[in-house]
Amino acid sequence: MASTHNEFYALMLVVVVGSMVASCGANFNQDFDLTWGDHRAKIFNGGQLLSLSLDKVSGSGFQSKKEYLFGRIDMQLKLVAGNSAGTVTAYYLSSQGPTHDEIDFEFLGNVSGDPYILHTNVFTKGQGNREQQFYLWFDPTRNFHTYSIIWKPQHIIFLVDNIPIRVFKNAETIGVPFPKNQPMRIYSSLWNADDWATRGGLVKTDWSKAPFTAYYRNFKATEFSTSSSNSFSDAAWQSNELDAYGRRRLRWAQKYFMIYNYCNDLKRFPQGIPAECRR
Repeated sequence: MASTHNEFYALMLVVVVGSMVASCGANFNQDFDLTWGDHRAKIFNGGQLLSLSLDKVSGSGFQSKKEYLFGRIDMQLKLVAGNSAGTVTAYYLSSQGPTHDEIDFEFLGNVSGDPYILHTNVFTKGQGNREQQFYLWFDPTRNFHTYSIIWKPQHIIFLVDNIPIRVFKNAETIGVPFPKNQPMRIYSSLWNADDWATRGGLVKTDWSKAPFTAYYRNFKATEFSTSSSNSFSDAAWQSNELDAYGRRRLRWAQKYFMIYNYCNDLKRFPQGIPAECRR
């Protein structure tokens, strides 16, 4: 028990220290387009801050000007505060078309006092159904926190404040498609999903609390090259592997905060769990 507590406090120290270090963010005016929602999406502070809002008429969204094929994407978000039940803030990578690939963070709103649910998913060739869900170990509406995706040919890693919460490994050797050929843009949107988002749609959006607003800052994208002749690439690949401490952090997050894992949902897959879950 003592070792568990020590590891917990060590992880919290990482979070606190990480939040004190200012990262060099890109400029939203240069790197993103506001794609829908009219005035509900805004860029201000000289391009250093972006906000999305949702009211009863419409939500809003943005996308990156650039496409990425492998890399690390970091974004700091401060989620909708108060009673956000029925709302979803989505932040994800996606290609286009019926056989698109996608790597998802979705934040499912809550009734005041209840925890947000962080919903993750991976789509390959248009097929998803690989959900894992987590509670967060902090209030994501009080301060900005960093949500990151490391996308490499070997695996995809989801991180929260640099703590890995999920790894989706390349399992092409056993016939499981992996997103590696389609470049993806970064997207985010804030929208109403009260038919399913909060307690399966039992709790509806309280429009008297609108507009609902989420904030973004300190976007950073580090692209990886697969060329072995590129020494920077080699360093980037290596620095984004999970070491022993990273694997311990992953186990900690999944043990204490994971609330749903499709690999354990036997009712959903009566013919047997997906192949990547059996590795």
